[in-house]
Amino acid sequence: MSSVEVLPPAVRWDLSALFASMDDPKIEAIWKLSHERADAFAAQFRGNIDSSSLTADTLNQALTDLEVLTTDLAKPITYANLLFAGDASNAAIGAFMQSQMEKATELQVKLMFFELELQAAPSEVINKLADEAKLANYRHHIQVSRTYSPYRLSEKEEVLMEEMANTGSRAFNRLFDEVTSNYVFKITLDGKVEEKSQQEVLAFLRHEDRTKRQAAADSLTAGLKDQERVLAFIFNTLMQDKSIEDRLRGFQFAEQSRHMANELDRETVDLVVKLCREFYPMVARYYRVKKQVLGLNELTHIDRYAPLFAAEGKVSWEEARKIVLDAFGEFSTEVSDRAKEFFDKNWIDAEPRKGKTGGAFCSYNTPDTHPVILQSFLNKMDDVMTLAHELGHGVHASFSRDQSYFNFHGTLPLAELASTFGEMLVFEKLVAGAETKDKLALYAEKIEGIFATVFRQAAMYQFEMRIHDARRKQGELAAEEFGEIWQEELQSMFGDSVKLGDQHKCWWMYVSHFTGSPFYVYAYSFGELLVLSLYEMAKKQGPSFADDYIRVLRLGGSKTPEELMTMLGVDLKSEEFWRGGFAAMDKFLVEFERLWSEHNA
Repeated sequence: MSSVEVLPPAVRWDLSALFASMDDPKIEAIWKLSHERADAFAAQFRGNIDSSSLTADTLNQALTDLEVLTTDLAKPITYANLLFAGDASNAAIGAFMQSQMEKATELQVKLMFFELELQAAPSEVINKLADEAKLANYRHHIQVSRTYSPYRLSEKEEVLMEEMANTGSRAFNRLFDEVTSNYVFKITLDGKVEEKSQQEVLAFLRHEDRTKRQAAADSLTAGLKDQERVLAFIFNTLMQDKSIEDRLRGFQFAEQSRHMANELDRETVDLVVKLCREFYPMVARYYRVKKQVLGLNELTHIDRYAPLFAAEGKVSWEEARKIVLDAFGEFSTEVSDRAKEFFDKNWIDAEPRKGKTGGAFCSYNTPDTHPVILQSFLNKMDDVMTLAHELGHGVHASFSRDQSYFNFHGTLPLAELASTFGEMLVFEKLVAGAETKDKLALYAEKIEGIFATVFRQAAMYQFEMRIHDARRKQGELAAEEFGEIWQEELQSMFGDSVKLGDQHKCWWMYVSHFTGSPFYVYAYSFGELLVLSLYEMAKKQGPSFADDYIRVLRLGGSKTPEELMTMLGVDLKSEEFWRGGFAAMDKFLVEFERLWSEHNA
C-alpha cells in the first residue's frame, strides 16, 4: 500500500465487442434480421412442438435456430443496460435502453409460442426425446423449461404480460436506478459540506475516523429520507406487481419463482437459512471482541465496518491488479490467465463517477463476445476484495463460454461459487505475508465480509419474506413499517453486540436487489457457505482440486446445481455439509481471537 496520494483509476470498459455506440448501424441490422428469422421460425415450428408426432430432429432444429436468434437478441439489450449502468444520469442512454427493451418485447412475443408449446407437449413424448443423443446439449434446458409447465398462461396472456412489463415492473426498476444513481448526497467533512454519490458516502462508513462515519450515516439517512416517498412507492408497486403475477401463475408463495429459477427446492433453502439463524451468536461473539479493539463502550450501526486500525495508505489500481492475479495464479495459472484478460483488454469499468450505478457486478454478455465488470474502485483494501469477487465471476463467465447460450448462465447460488472462491484466494495471499497487526485487520475484514454475505443476507431474506407477506395481506406499507421489519431482522443478527440506531431504520431503501431481483439475496448466503466448505476441501486435496473446479466452471449452466456439486463430492441436501461451512467460519473467528490476544500481549 502507498502512503502518498493515490487517485482512483480512470479505467473504463471497452464494449466494442457488442457495439461501437448507440448509433452503431449493426443494432438496427440485428433487429431487422431477427424479425425475419422470428417470422420464419414461427412459420416452420408453430403447432409442431406440442404435437404427439414431435421428433428429435424437429426439436433439435427448433432449439438450435432459437438459440442463435436469442444470442443475437441479447446483445442490444445487454449493451443498453451496460451503458445505463455506466451513466444513469444520461437521458439519451435512458431513452435508448427503453427503446431496446421495447424492441426486445416485439421479438419475444413472436417467439413466445415455442416455450409454451414445449411446456404443453405430452410428457411421454418429451421424456422419450430427451434421451436422444442429438438433444444432449439441450436436455437441461428442456428440463428447466418443463418445470414451469404448471405455471404457464395462455399465449395471449403471456404476450400481454410481456408487453405491459415495459411500462410496469421494468419501468419502476429503471426509476429506482435513476433516482438512486443520480441523487447527490451532502456530507459534512472537516467543517465543509461536500457533494458525494451514494457509493462514496457508503465508503465513509468504513473510515477509521468515527466522526466521519457518523457524518456518512447522517448524510445517507438524510438523503434516503429525502427520497423516502418515491422509493417506498416503488417498493410497494413492485411487490404488488409480483403478487399479481404469482397469483395468475399459481405460485403458492412469494419465493417460489426464485427457488425454481435457482433450481433449488424450498427444503434446501429453508435448511440453509435456518442454520444461518442458528449461528447468529457467532456475530455477537465477534463484535464483542471488536468493541474491545476499538475501545468503545458501545458499538452502533456506524461501527459495524469500522477498521480496527487507522489506514496506513491506499491501494493503487496496479497494486490491486498484482495482488489478485498473483493470488489466482498460485491456485491455477489458467484461472489467472483468464482474469488477466480483463485488465489487458479493458473489460473492467473501475472509475468512480457521478451517475454510475452503485455496487459492483459482472455481466456475462454472450458466449461469442466476452464478460465485463463494473465497480467503483476507491483505492481501499475492501475494493481489492470486491475486484477479486467480480473477477471470480468473470473467470466463471469466461470458462462458461465453452457452452452455447442456453447453457451459458448458471443459477444464482452457483454463480457466487467462483466469486467467493476468488476472494478466499486473495485473502490467503494477503495473510501469508502480513505481520500480526495487519493479520488482525485482515481477519476482521474477512470475518465482517463473511458475516455480511452469510448472516446479513439471510436476515435480508427474512426481511423480504415478511414485507412481501405483509403487502399481500394488508396492502400498501408505509415507509415506517418497512423500517420496523428491517430493524427487527437485522438487529436479530447482532443480538446485544451492536445497537442499530434509528438512522438504520431507513437503510433498506438503497438495496437494489430488493427491487430488481426479489429474493436474490439468499444466493449470497448459499454461495459463501458452499465455498467455505469447498475451500477446506481444496486445501486437503491440493492441486487436483483446481482441475475439478475448472471443469465445473466450464459447464456453466448445462447441469443442475445438484449435479455440478456432485462432481465435487458435495451433497446440497446434507445438513452436515452446510454445518461444515459454519465450522470453517469458526476457524476464522478463533484465529481472530488468538491474534487479538497475541497483539494485546
